[in-house]
Amino acid sequence: MPKRTIAVGDIHGCALALQRLIEAVRPTADDLVVTLGDYVDRGPDSRQVVDLLIDLEDRCQLAPLLGNHEIMMLEALEDLESLRFWLECGGMATVESYGGGMEEIPAAHLAFFHRCHRFVETEDFIFLHANYDPDLPLDAQPDRLLFWEHVVRRLPPEHYTGKTVIVGHTPQTSGEILDLGHLICLDTYCVGDGWLTAMEMESRQVWQANKQGELRAP
Repeated sequence: MPKRTIAVGDIHGCALALQRLIEAVRPTADDLVVTLGDYVDRGPDSRQVVDLLIDLEDRCQLAPLLGNHEIMMLEALEDLESLRFWLECGGMATVESYGGGMEEIPAAHLAFFHRCHRFVETEDFIFLHANYDPDLPLDAQPDRLLFWEHVVRRLPPEHYTGKTVIVGHTPQTSGEILDLGHLICLDTYCVGDGWLTAMEMESRQVWQANKQGELRAP
């Protein structure tokens, strides 16, 4: 069993915020850190974010989830129409962070995206990127829910397992965590004027940093 289980919300290229959170949380080899997806796009430093996450794999038990922005990025590598769609959804900032060309994305970064999980389940918690069907097991959840649907469009009741579900994807523009008891959303809009949030699941301890790399006072 991990010493701590820590979830991290949507990063969106905010490398300074991620670096500051890592320094504050100080994850160890005994900790499980689940990042909720959307590492790239919109913010200025997607490449550095992925570098930080790859480095983090050597420091803790990192379980990165796949987000819809990683899906768009990978699809953009396959055809021109997907590339146009991705660039309109914040992908241009990612291309610029890699030096201006898709061919500049390192193989190690592509390998990282390909090993991201669809979901992570522990004894007490379920971690996924976007939304879920409360009546379906995790391996039967449709992609439309797991990666694309905001919880404000269809607020799900408790999952049939009774486990607390931790999501990102739906930006809380207030910068505050959405905690409904059975569902917690940790996308606190770092790429806007909010915060990047990390939460230790058992104690509910929270760390937050903004895109300038400033920690939020408790």
